[in-house]
Amino acid sequence: MKRGLSAPLTAAVAVAFADSSIVVLALPELYGRFDTTIEGVSWVVTAYNLAVAVTALALVLLVHRLDTRSVLAAGLGLFLAASIACAAAQSLGFLIGARSVQGVGAALLLAAALPVLGARRWTAASTFGLAVGPALGGVLTQAFDWRAIFIAQAPVAAFGLVAVVRAREQVSAEEGWLGSLTRTLPANACLGLVFGALVGALFLAVLLVISVWGYSPIGGALLVSSLPVAALAARPLERRLEPSVAVCGGAALLALGLIGLALLPSASAALAVWALLLCGAGLGLAVPVLSNATLNRGAGLARSGTLTVGARHLGLVLALALIAPLLASRVPAAGDRALLRGTAVLLDAPVGLDKKVPVALDLRSAFARAQAGETPDLAQPFNAHGARHDSSLAAARDKLAGAIEATITRASRPAFFLCASFAALALLLAAVYRRRLS
Repeated sequence: MKRGLSAPLTAAVAVAFADSSIVVLALPELYGRFDTTIEGVSWVVTAYNLAVAVTALALVLLVHRLDTRSVLAAGLGLFLAASIACAAAQSLGFLIGARSVQGVGAALLLAAALPVLGARRWTAASTFGLAVGPALGGVLTQAFDWRAIFIAQAPVAAFGLVAVVRAREQVSAEEGWLGSLTRTLPANACLGLVFGALVGALFLAVLLVISVWGYSPIGGALLVSSLPVAALAARPLERRLEPSVAVCGGAALLALGLIGLALLPSASAALAVWALLLCGAGLGLAVPVLSNATLNRGAGLARSGTLTVGARHLGLVLALALIAPLLASRVPAAGDRALLRGTAVLLDAPVGLDKKVPVALDLRSAFARAQAGETPDLAQPFNAHGARHDSSLAAARDKLAGAIEATITRASRPAFFLCASFAALALLLAAVYRRRLS
């Protein structure tokens, strides 16, 4: 492989994996921009991962027969065109459609890049891309806006495409016996469960921090960056442990981190960081080992790599499909409880009726929007009626905000516990098939 092809292709692989979660910190902005629901906006993430999973699984029986350079070029070209289309989207439906095309391109790119880059570089790019995706998306969203996420991806895909076109050598994927893939099924299933569990850290935690706790995208990115930091810090330990110990330990840490997020008593950045550190350490321990176990490094590398791409993203899709409706069903009920708590706070506040009544009416309108799955802006009704200059009204605002944040934070517990169950199942599967992970 030419040195000039390695760097741009590695960057493209990292971006394709990052795209599984890179838009998460932009979801609140998309939420308001397209006036949709939690389930609606979740399709911006789900459509991409579903397209990757379906395309990769369909390629398993064909990829070894295709010219790798042509598949790479097609994947990068589709990814480039779809990234531009995503940046230009004017409706949620168009954005979801463009994300689906982007997912098809990503699947072709990821499947064909493995025999070119080799297992070690490909695995490192996948782990790094997945971990840094949300933080990178948050920085781009606040520095510019959500469209910048896709604009930034286009040059990466373009450089990769130019490098592939200029590369003259042909890289052929070796043909392998399909039966060899069955030996990797436990590792692929375990990896899919781990990726499903990571939805809690990469999707739910971000929505909680941005939509409920009111952090800016950059503030949320700084908080969520504890996950990739812990993942990178855990890599040296992963190399020293037995593979089965690393996977079981990683799955256990991931489950503990998600349980920690589920049991957050209120808006606590410090506790959330600790929980995300546990999730990141689990990611750093388990994913590299499982990735190696899913790859047949002899004949059949292309097939096994394509299968593991499908398994990873299938896990993400399954978790999103279960969590989005669960979360959407809990938010309106939490909004009703929040309305009761808000009413009690307003009644007890030492504020005159001339301010209580208009604030109460505005709060009712904000909570009504929560019935459609939208988290209400609690501060705006108070600020609009002088909370910046009235200490009593500001105190009522802060007390109500704290009460509502705690109520909606607790409403996300079932979704976090569901993600933790994915990690627990991965732990159980890894313990049963520990010999196949070595």
